[in-house]
Amino acid sequence: MGIFDKQMVHALFSRIKDGSFTITYWDGSTQHYGEGESLFKLHLKDAKLLECISDDAEMCLGEAYMDGAIDVEGDPADVIALAIRNHLWDAVDTPSGVTKILQGVMHGGRRSIKQQKADIVHHYDLGNDFFRLWLDDTMTYSCAYFRIPQDTLEQAQRQKMDHTLRKLRLKQGESLLDIGSGWGELVMRAVENYNVSGLGITLSEEQYKASCDAVRQRGMDGKARFLLEHYENLAKEKTEFDKIVSIGMIEHVGKAHLQEFCECAWKMLKTGGLALLHLITSPVEGPTGGWVNKYIFPNGYIPTLTELLGHLHTQGFRIWDVENIGPHYRLTLDQWSKRFEQCADEVRTMFDERFVRMWRLYLRGASASFREGNLEVHQILISKGKTNLLPLTREDLYFTDTR
Repeated sequence: MGIFDKQMVHALFSRIKDGSFTITYWDGSTQHYGEGESLFKLHLKDAKLLECISDDAEMCLGEAYMDGAIDVEGDPADVIALAIRNHLWDAVDTPSGVTKILQGVMHGGRRSIKQQKADIVHHYDLGNDFFRLWLDDTMTYSCAYFRIPQDTLEQAQRQKMDHTLRKLRLKQGESLLDIGSGWGELVMRAVENYNVSGLGITLSEEQYKASCDAVRQRGMDGKARFLLEHYENLAKEKTEFDKIVSIGMIEHVGKAHLQEFCECAWKMLKTGGLALLHLITSPVEGPTGGWVNKYIFPNGYIPTLTELLGHLHTQGFRIWDVENIGPHYRLTLDQWSKRFEQCADEVRTMFDERFVRMWRLYLRGASASFREGNLEVHQILISKGKTNLLPLTREDLYFTDTR
């Protein structure tokens, strides 16, 4: 069995054309693949891990890394990036392959509101103390916006919020709804800088409590509010808003609920109003990514840009601007990864070693997917019907904001 397993691995990795690496096998033997200096070294500690690859390579390799059956000398992002570039798993009998470890392209059937809340809780209610260890001081958990690669994470996150709010062309006295408001910073920044009334909704108990605490601490009672609520329930109340924003939430909606989300946004946006949708997109539709689905984002779905634009068009929205900021997410993830590793011992104490390895794989794998173009981030500016809120050019988006 051991010889057969090594032959399988050798046949697979002999396909390397771009990049190189070294493997140390469970019997102590070493093999170099590709040409040039190794980008990283893999240690395969157990011959049995090869037995599951043909069944579900993604789950097998992801869990093997979590369990310590595979170790990496170097950056796990380089491992994943090399696998993506060389299409390593095309020869493996699996519908997903290693890129779906990161991509998490999930179809997902219809889910009840109760199930959608449970899916959010799985990830975001790991605890504010956990996320506070490695996010920036605004607790912003989405793609930042870098003017230069050397920007700090704090700078880049504030730049993302300002860039987003400028696209909405907010005016004093307007009402703003943030669907999936996270820890609330975008709503509070809009209230402070534009003197609007802001409402954020989330399904995460932890995020809701932290947002309400921040409102009280910053003296924003009455101007900034947060609700533990689903967007569908809010839409039924027939309350309309001048502007709507949603950042990093549509990925949790699910394929079967995309049109429903667009319908709810239509109901909640005033005629002539603007909405800004910020989300991860996939260049191609793909099958379920089991590892991400099981361990990171249950029942999520990353749509293609074309798919979402189709739903928006069907609903009647006018599409004004589409910006791809995918390269910014790689920079964001690299910053998160660095900060995560700096607090890994504390995370290990809060959870365990398997959890640390799981989140390392998630963060570095996602970085590799953005590096190789397997994932993108789009900001889509839309209006409900005709709007007179947009200038003739985009020049207003790029002035230096001193507020």
